[in-house]
Amino acid sequence: MKNSSRFFANRECEYYPCHKGIDDLNCMFCYCPFYLEEKCPGHPEWVQSKRDGKRIKDCTNCIFPHKPENYDVIIRWIVSRNNGTAD
Repeated sequence: MKNSSRFFANRECEYYPCHKGIDDLNCMFCYCPFYLEEKCPGHPEWVQSKRDGKRIKDCTNCIFPHKPENYDVIIRWIVSRNNGTAD
């Protein structure tokens, strides 16, 4: 895909591709906006921390924010989360 305001592939990044199994990897949401959410539309795994035993969200195998077709879902969630207003 061509880089645009909805899609950006940073092929120069030392971590690109950060996930395997996706051809058009969208880096627009490199840091997933759902990471701090208990429930999210992706498919994270929950693992137990070896250090303190707490549950940790592991998104290593989740490609939801990197799929170009999920851009609108993420934007709608961000807008609804902010009640349609900017901070």
